[in-house]
Parts: sequence; C-alpha cells; structure tokens
Amino acid sequence: MSTAVPRSRGVITGLGDTAVRGVAVLGDLSVFSARTLGWLVRRRPIHGTLLTSLYSVGVRSVPVVAITGLFIGMVLAVQSYTQFHNRGLDTRLGSLINISIVRELGPVLAATMIAGRVGSAMAAELGTMRITEQVDALTCLGFNPLHFLVVPRLLACVLLIPLLTVLGDFMGIMGGALICTKVYGVDAHYYWQHSQAYVGAWDISSGLFKSIFFGGAIALISCHRGMHCDPGAEGVGRAATQAFVASFIAILVLDFFLAIFLSTVHDVWWPVDSNTLF
Repeated sequence: MSTAVPRSRGVITGLGDTAVRGVAVLGDLSVFSARTLGWLVRRRPIHGTLLTSLYSVGVRSVPVVAITGLFIGMVLAVQSYTQFHNRGLDTRLGSLINISIVRELGPVLAATMIAGRVGSAMAAELGTMRITEQVDALTCLGFNPLHFLVVPRLLACVLLIPLLTVLGDFMGIMGGALICTKVYGVDAHYYWQHSQAYVGAWDISSGLFKSIFFGGAIALISCHRGMHCDPGAEGVGRAATQAFVASFIAILVLDFFLAIFLSTVHDVWWPVDSNTLF
C-alpha cells in the first residue's frame, strides 16, 4: 500500500505537468497567432517575400497533391464497385466517389500532404534560422521577424491551399471516373449524370471553405514550432516532427467542428435536401 500511493501520486503529478505544459503551449500559440494576424492586417508583406512563399507552397506541392488525389479517387472506385454492382447501382458510383472527395477527402488529404511537405519544411527552416541567430539579426536590422518570416508563409498557405484542394478534387474525380468507366465498364453518360445531380455548389464550396482554415492552421503551427525550437540539430528535427503532428491533429479537429458548423448552416438555409443518393 505504501509503494502504491507514491506511484499514483507520481502518475497524477506527471499528468498535471503535461496538462500545464499543453495549456502553456496553446496559450503561447494563441498569442503568436494574434500577433501575426495583427501584422497581417496592419501592413502588407515585404516586397519579394510573398512570391517566394507562394512558389514554395503552391508550385512545388502540385505533384504530390495531384498524385494523392488521383489515387484516392481510384481506390474509392475499387472499394465501392462490388457493393454497388451487387445491387445494380453501378451508375451511382460517381455520386458516392465525388461527394466523398469534394466534401471531405480532397480538403483533408490535400492539407495533410501540405502539412507534411510544407509545414515540416517551414518549421525546420525557421528553426535553423533561430538557432543560427538569423532571426536576431533581422531584429537588429529593424525587421520584425513575424512580419518578415511568418506573414508571407501564412498568406501563401491561406491563398494556395484552396487552389491545391481544387486540383486534388479534380484529380480524384478523374481517377474514380477512369476506373469506373474504363476498367469496370460503367456507362459514362449515366455516371456523370448522377454525379452532376448529386454533387452541388454547396458541397464544393464547403470543402474549399474548410481548406482556408486548414491552411491557416498549418502555417501558424509550423511557424510557431520553428520560431520556438530547441537548440541544435535534434531540436530542429523535433520541431519539424511536432509541426506535422500538431498540424495533422489540428486539421482533424477543425474538420470536425467546421463540419458541424456547415451542416447547421445548410440545415438553416436549405432545410429540405432534394438530392438523394439512391
């Protein structure tokens, strides 16, 4: 009994310390985000910094987003065909595949790929600049690090991740249609007809609306981890890993709450949905 009590106290103390550290990090991230948004509203990015961030976030992410979207659509088609075929609903496959992609899979997977490719790179780059005192040098030269380093990356993610989501949605739709019409022989006319009847502008716009918040979360979390990384190569690597993990969790949490919000808005404005899958 005497040894069990100290052990339980140690577990409770450890949980308490973890909770305190988590709250402290969350509060620091909130202050960091507020200061960054303040600079974003007050002054436009410094000339030349935004274009570099746009290229890094947008152009260099096109291949990975396109390949991911293509194979997600193809996998959905392969996994869904048997169940739909057994019920004689082959031509309805496009409805399921396309609505799944534009509402959820396209925005979430595009943001996840960008968090892994861009978010980790942001954290590692800013972390290296911090431990080599380049951030301090910017301050000595009269530049605010948030305005010079973070604001362009935030703008690039918020502006370009929705466009990359459109690319991922398009490639996923094309991949699903390729498998259904060319491999399984589904009639293309009815495939696209049912898809058009079921997938509406609200579904597409809701996915793009989510991607804006995903992009902001990826940029703020990754830049925060980079600007507050521990010294040394191990600290930079840990910051890159933490940036991706925290961004991925934030994407899932935001997706949940945004889905609730958008569903409520849809029910208020369109209480009766005439589109049915079957």
